Amino acid sequence: MREPDFLARTRVSYDSIAAEFAGWIEDELAAKPLDRAVLGGFAELAGRGLVADIGCGTGRVTAHLHRLGLRVFGIDLSPNMIAQAIDRYPDLRFEVGSMTALDVADGSLGAIVAWYSIMHVPPDRLPAVFAEFHRVLAPGGHLQLAFPAGEGLVHRTDAGGHEVSLDFHQWHPDEVAGLLREAGFEERARLVREPDEDGKYAETTRQAFLLARKRDAV
Repeated sequence: MREPDFLARTRVSYDSIAAEFAGWIEDELAAKPLDRAVLGGFAELAGRGLVADIGCGTGRVTAHLHRLGLRVFGIDLSPNMIAQAIDRYPDLRFEVGSMTALDVADGSLGAIVAWYSIMHVPPDRLPAVFAEFHRVLAPGGHLQLAFPAGEGLVHRTDAGGHEVSLDFHQWHPDEVAGLLREAGFEERARLVREPDEDGKYAETTRQAFLLARKRDAV
């Protein structure tokens, strides 16, 4: 089966910027206390099961959750991003994979974090991604999402001097919550914060953080 175009474009784009991106993003969490608070709450709820950081990039969130005591590993579409993650955090597990078809057994994960990774998924593909998250989570398992809040699409053709083709989909939290309900999740919490407008990690849009839970089997 032919790979969807958005996956190929996203992989090639991140492969081309992986080294520069790793250096730029490394200290982002240190500059964002509310983001760290969200991850801290998720870590307390995640329990002792295996946790997947899906769309892990260069591994900074994976490593942060590991320091918080979770048994966590990272998955990313880009081989070069995974290579950067392995180089920076050699004691952690990272593997190449796609959130559209996870190489993970049914019900084997205690929790999932998808931190700014669903933003590259076209709207018509997002229900299938949430269905895949639901498949691999154990009943009662938590899912933590982070994504730009808003409407519409931002397309970038340049990043750090590299030619890319990246789509950034903005989502209204109510819309995402509705899709999660349809996939078998229940919303547990959400936070929407205003953009950080200054400094190295300045933003132009509001940021949403949505925590959901896979409903227990009946």
